[in-house]
Amino acid sequence: MDRTLSITLFQRLLGAEFFHLAPAIKTLHGRRGEFRYAGIASVRRGRGLPKALLARIARLPPAMEDAPIAIRFNASPESESWQRRFGSASMQTRLQARDGLLKERLGPCTFAYRLVRVDKELAWTVERARVLGIVPLPAKLFDGVRCRESQDDAGRYCFFVEARLPVLGLLIRYEGWLEPDDGAGTAAVSAASGRIA
Repeated sequence: MDRTLSITLFQRLLGAEFFHLAPAIKTLHGRRGEFRYAGIASVRRGRGLPKALLARIARLPPAMEDAPIAIRFNASPESESWQRRFGSASMQTRLQARDGLLKERLGPCTFAYRLVRVDKELAWTVERARVLGIVPLPAKLFDGVRCRESQDDAGRYCFFVEARLPVLGLLIRYEGWLEPDDGAGTAAVSAASGRIA
């Protein structure tokens, strides 16, 4: 059997570094097929019309505090789709590997990230970006984009994403935690009640 068909997208991009990540990160990025995670997230949005327009174009979620989040994953060795639901707002992305980078399609924008292990955490750094798949954007524009995955003291997968743009400042910041959700687990109960477990 071809080994490339038995590993996940993130395992392929990270190589041996993958196995030094925190258990919660390895569990999420080591799964294949369709599965679901749920938890709690908070979203902060920058104020002002230009930021609101950019957020709308990128289909980013609205501001919210300690709101339920659910993500449906469909993972194969070649690509992954993430269907996120922040409260009643949806946000979908598609991930693929290209030239050793993780390519994400988000609305009309496509980003290419370099994945870097930092101790037991996973950081995403923007290397390239395009609009409509053809118009390149200067990577310098995205120096203020930070994406970090970690594990909290309760053993839960945690995420932190922040996007700051030159001149405009904060576009969005969202963070929270996720747990595997089989429809009857603690993640589903906690998320439905709006509580942080």
